[in-house]
Amino acid sequence: MTNSTPTPNPDTQPTNNEENLPAPLRCLTSALIAGGLATGCYFLTAAIAQNFASKPLPSANVTAMNIAIAVRTLVVGVASLATFVFGFVAVGLVAFAIQVSIKKFKNSQSSLTNTH
Repeated sequence: MTNSTPTPNPDTQPTNNEENLPAPLRCLTSALIAGGLATGCYFLTAAIAQNFASKPLPSANVTAMNIAIAVRTLVVGVASLATFVFGFVAVGLVAFAIQVSIKKFKNSQSSLTNTH
C-alpha cells in the first residue's frame, strides 16, 4: 500500500499507430459477415411483415386490438432496426478497409521516398 501510483507496463503501451490498424482483409471479412447478417435480417423482416399482413387481428375488443397492433409494430421495428444496424456496420467496415488501405499505401510510399 505504499506505492499508490502504478508504473506503466511498456508491453501494454502502443508503440506505433500503424501497428494497431487491422488488415484490410480482416475488415472486409467482417464486413462480409455483417452484410450476411443484414441480408438474413432483411429476409426475416420481410417474412414477419408478410405474415402479419396476411393474418387479420381476431379480436373485436378495441383494447386487445391496440395491444396487438403495438406488439406487431414493435416486432417489425426491432427486426428492421437489426437489419439497418448490420447494414450500416457492413458499409462502415468497407469504408474502414479502404481507409486502412490508403493509409498503409501512403506510409509505404513515404518510407520508400525516405530511404532513397
